[in-house]
Amino acid sequence: MTRSRWTLLLAAGFAGTTLSLAAQAQAPVPVRVGFDQAITRAIERNPTVAQAAIAIARADVLLQQARYALMPISVMRVSNVTLDGARGFSEGITQPQNQFFFSPTVTVPLIAQRQRSAVGQARDQIEVATRSTAEARQRVAVAAAQAYLGVIAARRQREVDERSLEAARAHLEHARRRLEGGVGSRLNEVRAAQAVAAAETRTEAARLGLRRAQEALGVLMAEDGPVDADAEPTFDTPASVDEAEWAAARPDLQFEAAVRRAAERVIHDSWKDWMPAASASFDPQLVTPAGLFQPARTWRLTLSVTQPLFQGGQRKSLEARLAEVAVNQSKLTESLLRIQARSEIRMAQESVASLARAQVSARQAAEHANEVLRITTTAFEVGATTNIEVIDAQRSARDAETLATLAEDAVRRARLDLLVGLGRFPK
Repeated sequence: MTRSRWTLLLAAGFAGTTLSLAAQAQAPVPVRVGFDQAITRAIERNPTVAQAAIAIARADVLLQQARYALMPISVMRVSNVTLDGARGFSEGITQPQNQFFFSPTVTVPLIAQRQRSAVGQARDQIEVATRSTAEARQRVAVAAAQAYLGVIAARRQREVDERSLEAARAHLEHARRRLEGGVGSRLNEVRAAQAVAAAETRTEAARLGLRRAQEALGVLMAEDGPVDADAEPTFDTPASVDEAEWAAARPDLQFEAAVRRAAERVIHDSWKDWMPAASASFDPQLVTPAGLFQPARTWRLTLSVTQPLFQGGQRKSLEARLAEVAVNQSKLTESLLRIQARSEIRMAQESVASLARAQVSARQAAEHANEVLRITTTAFEVGATTNIEVIDAQRSARDAETLATLAEDAVRRARLDLLVGLGRFPK
């Protein structure tokens, strides 16, 4: 390759770098937040949690509606009747031509077992909706935490690739100086240039991966732009695991328990459908002018009792039996969730221990690989080795650093999974 062609390639590379810098200047600057702040914002702003909270408000409205059925009811009726003429006989008026009626009515439920049971069932639905919202909060928090850790891992990988690119460029510069000094070869320079081009490709891919991770975190936090991770979070590993403790803290188990209790209440309250319903109504009335058979002021007190005798099995088939099915299904689901939770916790504990050991080994391998790279580079500079060995050492160091980065990310995610399995995340 002639020197003019190298000049064109360098000019093209400079132009591409300029365009890349211009594009980065136009891109939005990521907002940097801490781990706890990211989780809090995700829970507060994510639409999934807001949609789950709507169910609580709806259940509360149904509770108020059930309570209204137990409250007294007051109705006022006002009317004015005008006839074509007065009605009467023997010169007596039984009904005047124009007559005004005023009649308030107050009805008070005395026995309303079915309505009272509806209040308790409505309270159960509020608890079910609350547990469902807590489960949604945990899902959003876990997704945000995973995205936050993804940003950290992507940034570490970018740093690894950038260091690899710097080492490759330094080696290329040294190969060029040796060639210009007459002690190098064109083959060594081309090999070094190839390593630089490959490192640039990996670095661009790492930068793009970081931006994607930042955008994903921004979406979970309901931010209109990318979000960057500030510092690495620390996850405490619990010393002991008590099933009673984590079962009471897991939102999914608490949700199923709430569903089961709500269905059991429906079964328990089914006998109240056969209870009588009683109410009392008081109806005073004012009529003016009064008629012959219609006094001006009257009142009426009504006591009403209703006793169900035969309903064709409708209530039992539509509520009690469906509730029994719901109870059995909820018990089965809760049992499966407990089995799955035990497995998740066991695997998380084993993963934390195993991946922590792997992390130590990966970090040692990276340190050894970097030392090999330093020795090989020094030997190449004094002519004791070839650039093939330098490029191979650079590749090994980069791969070892990548494995160490992946091992660190795996340990962080395993510790997070353990806290989630124990119901300790989010706090």
